[in-house]
Amino acid sequence: MLGSRQLTWADYVSILRRRWWLVVIPTVLLPILAYVGSLWIPNRYTSKTSVLVEQQKVPDAFVKPVVAEELNQRLATMQEQILSRTRLQPIMERFSLYKSDVGKASTEELLDRMRKALSVSAVKADFGDRTGGLPGFYISFTADDPRVAQQVCAEITSMFVSENLRVREQHAQGTTEFLKGQVEAAKRNLDEQDSKLATFKTKYISQLPGDEQTNLAMLNSLNGRLDAINQTIAQAQQQKTYLDGMLARQMAEMKSTNVEGGIGAPVDLEKKRNELQAQLLDLQTKYTADHPDVIKTKSLLAQLDKKIASATAAGNDASTSTTKDLASEPREITQTRLAIRQNEEIIKAKTQQQDQIQKEIRVFQGRVSASPLVEEQFKVLTRDYQSAQVFYEDLLKKQRESEMATDLERKQQGEQFRVLDPPSLPEKPTFPNRLNFALGGLAGGLCLGGGLVFLLELKDQSFRTEPDVIAMLKLPVLVSIPRIESADVEHNMKKVTTSA
Repeated sequence: MLGSRQLTWADYVSILRRRWWLVVIPTVLLPILAYVGSLWIPNRYTSKTSVLVEQQKVPDAFVKPVVAEELNQRLATMQEQILSRTRLQPIMERFSLYKSDVGKASTEELLDRMRKALSVSAVKADFGDRTGGLPGFYISFTADDPRVAQQVCAEITSMFVSENLRVREQHAQGTTEFLKGQVEAAKRNLDEQDSKLATFKTKYISQLPGDEQTNLAMLNSLNGRLDAINQTIAQAQQQKTYLDGMLARQMAEMKSTNVEGGIGAPVDLEKKRNELQAQLLDLQTKYTADHPDVIKTKSLLAQLDKKIASATAAGNDASTSTTKDLASEPREITQTRLAIRQNEEIIKAKTQQQDQIQKEIRVFQGRVSASPLVEEQFKVLTRDYQSAQVFYEDLLKKQRESEMATDLERKQQGEQFRVLDPPSLPEKPTFPNRLNFALGGLAGGLCLGGGLVFLLELKDQSFRTEPDVIAMLKLPVLVSIPRIESADVEHNMKKVTTSA
């Protein structure tokens, strides 16, 4: 009547009294069968070792490591390399692993079994509020023979240690080679920038930033020298003009004294010529040679010279003695002519200096005018040169650090794997655990017995208690026969129950 109503603890106890043998028999038999069955399973032995990751012996402040990869990532990478076919197959053949299955399974299947038998796990620990990985990991290998498991575990551990040294050295050397190439390229770039900067400095010498004040000072100095020369030239020209007038008067006086009657050059023409010459000198001190007054005066003076020449040609024969007298000029006239010549030489020299200084002024004016553009180009070249220099120095520093780290790895002073505990020789098999098999059989027997009792009670339609009748028929119970407690009746009931 299971399922017709809600059962109580008394009902469960009653069911257990009636069906106890269905629970006991599987509970006893299945653990025995499981234990006996486990005896037929081949023993598997696991050898385990622990590897400590030692930090580099030189502090990081002096030599920075070039391998910054996390331990778990490195272990995963090395594990993939070590578990490759080329690494595992020689070990499998050397130690005759799975020799009973050779020919029955392919090489890849046997290698897969070997990979599953190998386990690599990082050490984990929790220190209060901080959780992280310890510098170490475990390596374990499972095989049918305990000594073979130990030997294979030792071989795999040795491969991990040597692979770590090789990978770190290769990584450090590769980094050094890469940085070396980058340094050479950066040095070539720096040399190019240096050459450009030197060429620019040579081309724009005295026009570079910082030379502006010097150029301005030189320009002011040249302007001051030019003003002084202009004043000297003006004074010399004034003095020459004065001396020319004096010479003209002296010559007029001398000619007027030596000329007799109508013989010789006309006195009026010569006097007029001297006046025009004095006027021309005065105009030249004020105006340039292209001025109209200067041009007109020169034209009049040329015409007057022609007249004087014609008049002089007519009286050459009569005035021979007079010319000889004129050849011997007075001392005053000679001194005046010498003073005029000196002033002319001063004017000529100062004019040359004036031209030279004006050229220099134009040069410095050009430098000052071109300074902003030159400064902008110089800034661009300097910025590129400084950037190339900083980049080169940074790469050179990294290369030296990488070379030290590479030398550290070669001398095995960097991070290393050290076997903390050698591979163990297992004394007991790790599989199968026969106690667990027996406990599993016990649990299975209990479940099987309970399931059988449940099925039998579900098919049982007997009325055993008043609640069964009420639940099934929906009618009240008028009379019930109590249980007869006697030894014979109990004996008969047990027989009935056993036969059932």
